[in-house]
Amino acid sequence: MCAKRRGVDLVGEEASRPPANQKPMPAHRAFLTRTSLVVACALLAVSGCGSSRTSESEPPAAGTTTAPALPATTTAEQVDPLAGAATSPVVAPATAKATALLDRVAVGRHEGYDRVVFQFRGDGLPGYRVEYVEPPLKEDGSGDPVAVAGSAFVVVRMDPASGFDLSSGEGELVYKGPKRLPGASVVKEVVRTGDFEAVLTWAIGLDAKVPFLVSTAASPSRLIVDFRDS
Repeated sequence: MCAKRRGVDLVGEEASRPPANQKPMPAHRAFLTRTSLVVACALLAVSGCGSSRTSESEPPAAGTTTAPALPATTTAEQVDPLAGAATSPVVAPATAKATALLDRVAVGRHEGYDRVVFQFRGDGLPGYRVEYVEPPLKEDGSGDPVAVAGSAFVVVRMDPASGFDLSSGEGELVYKGPKRLPGASVVKEVVRTGDFEAVLTWAIGLDAKVPFLVSTAASPSRLIVDFRDS
């Protein structure tokens, strides 16, 4: 019974037979064909697994660490613009070849200090002496007292220097600015106290006795006195 049903076609109830023009396949060829199909499937499976693994990122090797990026830090060092300032006299020789001619005086306020500038024509500066003095202040030549606002006073004496040029003809007035200039903060007033025989003197009235710093500059030639703002 079982032998009869093994050769029956379940659709047409007839025995299944190969087409007339088909030659019977040898047993060894059928075995090779099935083996080739199995190998091909296995290769496709391995290939598919490999492609999916390459799309994933490799984990870091065991025992390694990644240091986090540290934010950049900057340290701004505050610079004292009046480093070296003091209350003692400052003296320097002349660098100009002739009498230095004053053509401008200026007073300005900066962060932490006030500045007084004496500007001259040409190259070089006169000799100068910058120092604290005790009142009363007097005018050079006449000796008349000069009132200057403030409670402490610095005198800037420049030699040879003048605001008037005597080297040509009847002379030329070089400095045409005021004889009194208002102050800024710690500087209360700047007053000319003398222009006599090539000696030029200006007095600076201050709110208090504070350290000052003297410096020079060129193009144009300048004598600069900075006072620390108390």
